Amino acid sequence: MNLIEIGTLTPSAQTQDMLAELLVATVASGGSVSFMHPLAPQTARAFWEKSLAAAERGERAVLGAWDGEVLVGTVTLLLDFPPNQPHRAEIAKLMTRVDCRGRGVGTRLMRSAESLAVEKGRTLLVLDTAADEGASGLYEKLGFTLTGEIPDYALKPHGGLTGTLIYWKRIGPIS
Repeated sequence: MNLIEIGTLTPSAQTQDMLAELLVATVASGGSVSFMHPLAPQTARAFWEKSLAAAERGERAVLGAWDGEVLVGTVTLLLDFPPNQPHRAEIAKLMTRVDCRGRGVGTRLMRSAESLAVEKGRTLLVLDTAADEGASGLYEKLGFTLTGEIPDYALKPHGGLTGTLIYWKRIGPIS
C-alpha cells in the first residue's frame, strides 16, 4: 500500500461512485452502517449525494482515505446539533475497504476526524458501534470511553438484532 492521504471529500460523480461502491461492499461484508444487504448501488449513491450536500452546507465533514487514485476508506464527522450542543460532534460511517483493513486506515481517518473536530471548536466526540463485529477495539485503542450498551438496537445487514455500544471522548481544550 502506498502512502495513504486523508482529505475532505467534495461532490463529484467519481467520488460519489467510489463512496457508493465502498458502502455496498461494507454492507455486503456485514458492516453495520445503517443499511441492509443487499444494498442497491443507486441507494448507496443517493445516500452519499445527500451526505456530501450536507457537507457543502457545513452540517458535516466527509473525510476520505486515498491510496493514489483509489478511495480506501471514509469517515463522517457530524457537526449539526441543537443550540445547546455546540461543543460536540459525532463520528459516523467509518468504513475501510475489506482488502485494506488492518493497515491503519481507520486509525488515520479517526485521528483526522478528531483533529478537524478540534479545529471546529468541539470538545466532545461521541459515536456508536455494533456490539457484534463492530469497531469497539479500535475506538478503545484511540481513547474513547464506553458508556454502555443498548440491546437489540438495530438489525445486522444480513438479519438478526445487535446491540449498540455508545462511546465518548473529550478532545481539544476544555473550557
